[in-house]
Amino acid sequence: MHYLLVFIGGGIGSTLRHILNILIARLLGTGFPYHTFIINITGSTVMGLIAGYLAFKGEASQPWRLFLMTGVLGGYTTFSAFSLDAMLLYERGQLGLALLYVTGSVVLSIAGLFAGLALMRHLA
Repeated sequence: MHYLLVFIGGGIGSTLRHILNILIARLLGTGFPYHTFIINITGSTVMGLIAGYLAFKGEASQPWRLFLMTGVLGGYTTFSAFSLDAMLLYERGQLGLALLYVTGSVVLSIAGLFAGLALMRHLA
């Protein structure tokens, strides 16, 4: 059942992301990745709202957490999970580790993308 909740939530989140990708590109153009920028920020904001609500206002069952946070937001953007992980490290007083995580994730993800593209260009 948990897998089904994540599957359904992921489909909803991915569909929302696709719709916003199209709308934002039409409204703001494609000269800057506004769609990804906006999706990452809104996804992280919603992740913060849900995590804050669950931590300070109420409890949600594991199925709801899986559906909303892992499924919907995971499908919408994985940047929200990244942001939550960075915040948790910071809140635990692990500032150095949080900075390493953020910097390493961004730099190595971009480097990985460049390496993957370079490899495929070489093989093509």
